[in-house]
Amino acid sequence: QVQLVESGGGSVQDGGSLRLSCVASGITYSSHYMGWFRQAPGNQREGVAAIDNDGNTRYADSVKGRFTISKDNAKNTLYVQMNNLKPEDTAIYYCAGGGRLALSFFPGMYNYWGQGTQVTVSS
Repeated sequence: QVQLVESGGGSVQDGGSLRLSCVASGITYSSHYMGWFRQAPGNQREGVAAIDNDGNTRYADSVKGRFTISKDNAKNTLYVQMNNLKPEDTAIYYCAGGGRLALSFFPGMYNYWGQGTQVTVSS
């Protein structure tokens, strides 16, 4: 059974930083396409960052230069370092795994999802 568990969310002020983590069981990160998505109230789930088997990355324009996705295959853990956070980054952040297309931002391309972690940025 595959399980993805996110942690690291919280409340920060405008300009603050957070690092989200996603620990997996039942799958091996080294052989899976992974990504981070977010969903704000009333909005569709959107791709934020993605990483492929070779460590290539892709970022949404809205977070480029502020967010960094990485993974530790030995720990089977996916990360996203989020710096210079803005109020518009407020959302529930989800870890996604088992992607069927490298670096995809289409939620339907991922087989596994975490439960989400809330990130709130206040001005």
